[in-house]
Amino acid sequence: MSLRYALLALLRVGPLSGYDLQKQFHQSVGHVWHAPDSQIYPELRKMEQLGLIVGEEQARGERGTRRMYHVTDAGDQAFLDWMAAPLEYQRVRDPAHLRAAYLETTTPDAAHAFLQQHIVQWTSELAQWTGELARIDAVTNPMLARRLAVTPEKDRERTIAYKRFAYEGLVERAEAEIAWARRGLDLIARMS
Repeated sequence: MSLRYALLALLRVGPLSGYDLQKQFHQSVGHVWHAPDSQIYPELRKMEQLGLIVGEEQARGERGTRRMYHVTDAGDQAFLDWMAAPLEYQRVRDPAHLRAAYLETTTPDAAHAFLQQHIVQWTSELAQWTGELARIDAVTNPMLARRLAVTPEKDRERTIAYKRFAYEGLVERAEAEIAWARRGLDLIARMS
């Protein structure tokens, strides 16, 4: 269900075509909620059936069309209700930590390679999220710029602060995962 609210959050800023919505999703919300393109269009159809959004065909070029999606009053209210409701936390499914619990069953070289790859993955995430913080500070994130364009002046600082807060949490998570993997490498060295 979170995909629905992520899409509503993007569309509350203004109408978008399915293609533009996918692009905006991956450049903003996709950092905190992954969804492949194959899930976005079916969810848009469901949202339209539920009356949360309205899609309208618009001419694109001489022969093409595109579908532009707008949030309805019901969709806006559904988003606000979701934001006000308590969050339902899901149980963790973490394949890396699951694997770490059984490293004694593999070779030290394989365990070392696994943790090195974990560091590479989370270093990449850290770079992405640190970069996103810089884009938030410079207001060069396209979705943030669109959001600020429709946000009253008095609320802009708050909007930027909350976006920054979300990405600071992602940076901290990446740093913690890197530190955890490094402790694992030290453990492998001591146990070998």
